[in-house]
Amino acid sequence: MREQHTRSNIPIKPVYTPEDTGALDYGKKLGAPGSFPFTRGIRPAAAWTWIQRELSGEGDPKTSNEQLRYLISKGQTGIDVIADAPSNALLDPDHPLAANAIGTQGVSICCLQDYRDLWKDLPLDSITVSNSIPAIFTAAALYLVAKENQVPTEKLRGSIIQAPFYAEDCGYAIHMPFHLRLRLATDSIEFCTEHMPRFHSFVEDTYFFSEAGLDVVEEMALGFIEIRHVVRELLKRGLHIDSFGPRIAILVNCSTDFFEEIAKIRATRRLFSKMMKEEFGAADPRSWAPVITCHTSGLSLTAQQPVNNIVRGTLQALALVLAGVQALEISAFDEAFRTPSPESHLVGLRTQQIIGLETNVTKVVDPLGGAYYVEALTDQIETRIRDMILDIESKGDPAELSDKGWFKNFFDDVMARYAKQIAEGELPKVGLNCFKIPEEEDTLLREVAESKIEPSRDRVQKIKEYKKTRDQKKVKAVLQHCYQEAKGDKGNLTYPIIQAFVAGATMGEIAGVMRMAYDYPYDPHGMLEPPI
Repeated sequence: MREQHTRSNIPIKPVYTPEDTGALDYGKKLGAPGSFPFTRGIRPAAAWTWIQRELSGEGDPKTSNEQLRYLISKGQTGIDVIADAPSNALLDPDHPLAANAIGTQGVSICCLQDYRDLWKDLPLDSITVSNSIPAIFTAAALYLVAKENQVPTEKLRGSIIQAPFYAEDCGYAIHMPFHLRLRLATDSIEFCTEHMPRFHSFVEDTYFFSEAGLDVVEEMALGFIEIRHVVRELLKRGLHIDSFGPRIAILVNCSTDFFEEIAKIRATRRLFSKMMKEEFGAADPRSWAPVITCHTSGLSLTAQQPVNNIVRGTLQALALVLAGVQALEISAFDEAFRTPSPESHLVGLRTQQIIGLETNVTKVVDPLGGAYYVEALTDQIETRIRDMILDIESKGDPAELSDKGWFKNFFDDVMARYAKQIAEGELPKVGLNCFKIPEEEDTLLREVAESKIEPSRDRVQKIKEYKKTRDQKKVKAVLQHCYQEAKGDKGNLTYPIIQAFVAGATMGEIAGVMRMAYDYPYDPHGMLEPPI
C-alpha cells in the first residue's frame, strides 16, 4: 500500500497505538486545560464558546457599518473588518491606481471621518473590534473615536494585525523599508500597551501568507519568526515582557486536513508558552497562553460548484472548535467571486451557531486530547516547526533575510509548488480537479455568488472635495511634523499620526511623508507630488 502523508508531508499510519505517543508525560506535555503548557487550551475545563464573527467590509464606510449592524442583529458576537486593496496598500481613493478597486475587496477607508462612519452606533465598550486595516492608523483612529464617544480607552477590546515581515512580499505592498515597517508595528504596540491595555495590538497573522500555499509547519514557523523578532525589538525598547505578552494573539489559517489543523493549534500553544516562559522570561501566566483566532481557508474554496464551499467551511470550523480557538470566521461560500454577500455571511454565521448550540462539542474541552493519533501528530508538528525556526534563524538576522528577498523567494517557490499539486491532482479539490460537472449544470448558488460588486468610484470625488475643504495650512503643518518625527527615528509615531488625523490628513498622505523621511518616494508609483 502506498504510504500516506498529511499535507505537510508527515507520514500517516493506518492505526495508532500507545507506542506512538511514547512515555507521554501528561503534566509536561499536556497539562490540564488552562494550565502550562496550554496544549489543551488556554481556558480551564468548563463549557465554553468562542467569539463568532464573519469578516466584513465593502464599499464605503457607511455601507460597511450597515453590514456590521446587520451581522450583530443576527447574533454575531464580535466584528472584524478588512480594508480594500488601495487602503491596505496605503493609497487614498483618489490615487490614479485606486479607482477600479475602491470598496471591492473590503471597505475603502483613508481618514478619521471614515473611521467614525465605520464604527457609528457600535457598542465599542462591549464588543470586540478586530481589524484587517493598516494597524497603526486603526489604533490611532479607534483611540480618537472612543474618546469622542466617551468610551474609556482602557475598555477597548479587539485587535490589529502586525505584518512587518511578509506583507510586502505576500500581501499588500506598502513600499516602505523594513525598518520603518517594524517601527510602525512596535510603535503601535507600545502605544496600545499604555493607552488600550485590553486591546490585542500584536496579532501575528499567519493566515494571509499561508494562503500562498504553505503547509502548517511552514505557516507556523514563519509566524514564530516574526513574533520572536518583534518581541525582541519591544524588549530592546525597555518594555517588560509581561506588559505586552498577554496581548499577543495569533490569527491562523485552517484548511481541510482535519486532524493536522487541530494538531497544529495544539502544538502552537505549547511552543508559544515555552518560548514566552523559558526564553523570554515571562512570569505572568497570561503571557504564556496565546489567544488563537482563525479564518477558515479561502484558498481551499473553489469557483466551481460553490455549494461545496459550505461543506468545506463547516468541516474547517468544526476542527477549530475541537482545537479550542478563541474566535472564528468562516470564509464565505462565494469567496472565489467577491467579498461576502448577505446570504453567504448568514450561512457562515449560522454554521458557527449550529456547531455551538446543536452539537454539544463545546461541552468538553479538548475532546481529542489523549487520542494516540492526535498526540503523535501534535508532537511531530511541534518538532518540525521548531526545527524550521532554528534553520531559518541560523541563516542570519531575519530582518536582513527580508531585505535580501529570502522570504520573497520562499513564497514564490511555495506558490509554484501548490499550483503544481493542484494541476497534477496531488491535492484533490472536488469540483476543480476531480468530480467535475459541466458548466451548464453548475447552477446551485451561482446566481448569489456571481452577483457583482461595483467599485465605489464616487469616493474619488468625495475625497478630492474633502481634501479641498480642509485647513490646508494646518494639514501641511501636521504632515511636516510627521515627516520630522519619522526622520528623527526616536519618538513614537502613533502620536503625530493622531495629530494628523485630527487635522484632516489622510492615511495616504501620512504614509507618503513617512516614506520621504526614509528617503523613499512619497508616491511609490510616481504619480503624485508630495504635499510638503
